[in-house]
Amino acid sequence: MERYGSDTEGEDQERPLLRRGNEDRVQRAPVCCSSRYGLALLSSYGFFVVYSLRVNLSVAMVEMLNSTHQPNVNHSGSLCPAHPSPARPKHNHTASLYDWDSATQGWILGSFFYGYILTQIPGGYLAGRFGPKWLMGLGILGTVIFTLLTPIAADLGASYLIAVRVLEGIGEGVTFPAMYTMWAAWAPPMERSRLLTISYIGAQLGTVIALPLSGEICFYLNWTYVFYVFGAVGLVWFVLWVFLVFDSPNTHPRISERERLYITNSLKNELSTSSGYIPWRSIVTSGPLWAIVVAHFSYNWTFYTLLTLLPTYMNNILGFSIQQNGMLSALPYLGCAVTFLTISSALGGVSASGFNINHLDIAPSYAGILLGITNTFATIPGMVGPVIGRALTINNTIEEWQTVFFIAAGINLFGAFVYTLFGRGNVQPWAVRTSHSAHGD
Repeated sequence: MERYGSDTEGEDQERPLLRRGNEDRVQRAPVCCSSRYGLALLSSYGFFVVYSLRVNLSVAMVEMLNSTHQPNVNHSGSLCPAHPSPARPKHNHTASLYDWDSATQGWILGSFFYGYILTQIPGGYLAGRFGPKWLMGLGILGTVIFTLLTPIAADLGASYLIAVRVLEGIGEGVTFPAMYTMWAAWAPPMERSRLLTISYIGAQLGTVIALPLSGEICFYLNWTYVFYVFGAVGLVWFVLWVFLVFDSPNTHPRISERERLYITNSLKNELSTSSGYIPWRSIVTSGPLWAIVVAHFSYNWTFYTLLTLLPTYMNNILGFSIQQNGMLSALPYLGCAVTFLTISSALGGVSASGFNINHLDIAPSYAGILLGITNTFATIPGMVGPVIGRALTINNTIEEWQTVFFIAAGINLFGAFVYTLFGRGNVQPWAVRTSHSAHGD
């Protein structure tokens, strides 16, 4: 998963990431009503849309299944003994139901990531070459359109739903690399971590709000409206993005001259990739980059396992209703509840803030490309995690689900060990070469 930045503003002001000459004497532009903070808020809205469209199926899936044909859900040993199944209130069941087995559910939940992985590295490259505004805008618009088509696809069959989810993933795959490229032109180094934090907190909010809201929508309307409501929210974002966002301060028609000069002057000594030269060999052999890859992969294994399977676990093992399910599934990502799952996800948010901004720490000029590389590997857990999880929980017993959580814990420990040993926080030599350097890479 792809989010946040650590708040190290005081340190950044005294010790910038790169050599910037007289930047300290550049006059700062006000924060209030500024274009750069407007971009941060609108991109945060965009990532809210991205994650709400990604997670809503996890809750809707519980309501899409024909429970009378789901085997072994209520046999002895499947429900948590400490939490007997509560009485479930009657709610709207006017939408279609489907007889999908555990394996099919796993493929549906994981199919998004098969498209998502395809556009990670191309997304970083295309954003740098053609501009990030339209790449991100059209990517999310495509995801919105296919989200609105989800109920139709489900009626046509599981294979059609899988295809639609793959196409959604293709659209969303460009968003994080494109936004990293956007911030390379918009974020003054002394404000970089703050702007990125505002921007990527939208992803967390998308998870926290979409999960419980999806449960309420399923209860009072039906599961199809989950996709219609969030799809409409995405359409509103696209209109705002088209009219209010521009690729760089120099192309923004309404930015103040003071802010434009502040941003461009503070970034003038940062290495630009406009020459087209990318030190690929140095990038792919960089130890600190591979440390980020391992950390990102490990974090996402737990994140995507909980994101896609937690509503099913809440329903089948803990016996919560669809209303309770959405809220309780969101609590781990909000960071205040009463279970070890909550503690795990809350700590995961802390770790993500470290390795995510690390892309900008080691190579600011190539952050979009680096994010594309690490996110490619970090998407694999989303592809295989739900499939493995559902394959291991065919009978929905507590013991089977414990195996799923133990696997996630082991992968997390490995990632923490590798990142501690090989992670770095300084700009790498290959990332600060001038455009006329030897092109041996």
